[in-house]
Amino acid sequence: MDITLIYYLVPSLIMFCCGIYGFLTRKNMIAMLISLELMLNAIDINFVVFNRFLYPGSMEGMFFTLFAIAIAAAETAIAIAIIINIFRADKNINVEDASQMKN
Repeated sequence: MDITLIYYLVPSLIMFCCGIYGFLTRKNMIAMLISLELMLNAIDINFVVFNRFLYPGSMEGMFFTLFAIAIAAAETAIAIAIIINIFRADKNINVEDASQMKN
């Protein structure tokens, strides 16, 4: 039995949908960040899978995924620094409370 493209795309789609659901329903900034990382990991899976099935001999999808992982790590570090600063100022990391800081 050959493993086809659908065996990789369905779990990736489920991961992406769980990330969207978590991002839209959570009020905690850390939970939203985790949901965003889940969506980025689903996209990375798609990069590797499409590279493997469309261009089996090349490595562009793998390198693109490594680049995306590095960008996601930098994004996470910056987001956590912002969340820590918001927590220091307000003692809370809910999204509604952070939007009230503008006023």
